[in-house]
Amino acid sequence: MDIQPGDLTHPQVLALLREHLDSMELYSPPESIHALAPDDLSRPDVTFWCVWNKSDLLGCGALKEIDDTHSEIKSMRTSSKHLRQGVASHMLRHLIAEASNRGYHRLSLETGTAEAFLPAQKLYASFGFSICEPFGEYVEDPFSTFMTKELPGI
Repeated sequence: MDIQPGDLTHPQVLALLREHLDSMELYSPPESIHALAPDDLSRPDVTFWCVWNKSDLLGCGALKEIDDTHSEIKSMRTSSKHLRQGVASHMLRHLIAEASNRGYHRLSLETGTAEAFLPAQKLYASFGFSICEPFGEYVEDPFSTFMTKELPGI
């Protein structure tokens, strides 16, 4: 598995992001969907990566800076064709290392509350993330679970 900066014009990447957004719409009302569209992933405060196996896109993930000490995981997605193959763990290790290398002290995320999001919640918990209050611009939402992890200093 090879992690590279994400090309937001690549057809496979756009298809994976569409799959991500479509799945969010199945489980959450529009006002509770916080996934980023491709244009938002190209903002200066966001860094987007993709996981590839040769020419096959396996997944993606991004970091969004909240402030100088806090970053958020965004657009974490494994292609439905590559579930349960370690793609999400590989990307999550990369995102945690990158956040730590950038000097962030805290890494947080928002995910859903529906049963479909339980595997993601379990994955994050296995990497040391714990449930927290809303952070950044988020507010309490019955469709959102907020998680955070303190990062060691470098």
